[in-house]
Amino acid sequence: MTLKTGETLPDIELPATGDKTVKLSDYRGKALVLYFYPKASTPGCTQEGQDFRDAMDAFTAAGTVILGASRDGIKAQENFKAKQSFPFDLLSDKEEVLCKAFDVIKLKKMYGKESLGVERSTFLIDADGVLRKEWRGVKVKGHVEEVLAAAQALGAS
Repeated sequence: MTLKTGETLPDIELPATGDKTVKLSDYRGKALVLYFYPKASTPGCTQEGQDFRDAMDAFTAAGTVILGASRDGIKAQENFKAKQSFPFDLLSDKEEVLCKAFDVIKLKKMYGKESLGVERSTFLIDADGVLRKEWRGVKVKGHVEEVLAAAQALGAS
């Protein structure tokens, strides 16, 4: 099952930073930015998280919550969050339940070797839990500004 724009999120439950378990339905009533990144504490993922962190006040003003997700274990997510002072939770999706629901596991090539990995992707979900916008194969530079504009537009509608 792959979620498509206009569809309601499945109610997936995952371990999150801060010794929590979260369900996607916990965020109903607010818009949600769910961003997937390949690996905690790597340069591109760090920059992307910092960009979301630095825009947190603007997202909050737009009534939008941010969650990051990767296949990293909860310990790696905790370390990443603490080291970068992220004001939002990171989800550990070791079993790829969330990744598969959003179809972000892709065949990637690095140094001539192929492997399955998380394609950097972001999803904007409205207050009713409906997927409204998606960005796939994201390039980090300028991405958060684009997501913020969409979140602000969603909040204004």
